[in-house]
Amino acid sequence: MSVELVFETHATSEDNERGLATGWKPGHLSAAGREQARELGLRRADDGISAIFTSDLSRALETVGIAFGESRIPVLHDWRLRECNYGAMNGSPAAELRRQDHLDEPYPSGESWRGAVARVVRCLDDLAATWFGDRVLVVGHTATLFALEHHMHGASLEDLLAAPFAWQPGWEYRVTLR
Repeated sequence: MSVELVFETHATSEDNERGLATGWKPGHLSAAGREQARELGLRRADDGISAIFTSDLSRALETVGIAFGESRIPVLHDWRLRECNYGAMNGSPAAELRRQDHLDEPYPSGESWRGAVARVVRCLDDLAATWFGDRVLVVGHTATLFALEHHMHGASLEDLLAAPFAWQPGWEYRVTLR
């Protein structure tokens, strides 16, 4: 059983522009982010999407609302698609996160990257079991992308954590139930 999965990151937030790691804080899209969300809606308007799954954090919800507010495609929120929980460091400067130090060691009052990726993978497995044969859109965060790259392409989490984020207009995967 498999599902075609299109992944898009949430649009640029005000925190992204300020160099802050929002984590599990809500965050809001910047003016540039709202334009990116409109472009996402246009890019995926006729893409055969059966359902949209989104993180329940407000910057992802805002992205989906702007992109697909007029669409009849069902939108489902899933907390498992959230960003890594930086705990006490939610909202800190991104340069202070030291991601490699938190591969297995949770952030204070938060979670580790390996824990965040495992959480997202459980969601992906549920998507493959429930939406098999469909094409779905997932709107999430860096942790979502890391989970997809690790789970689908075997990318090492160490390498993913060390690499700078490179935005692109979507990633496509075929998720097969494990």
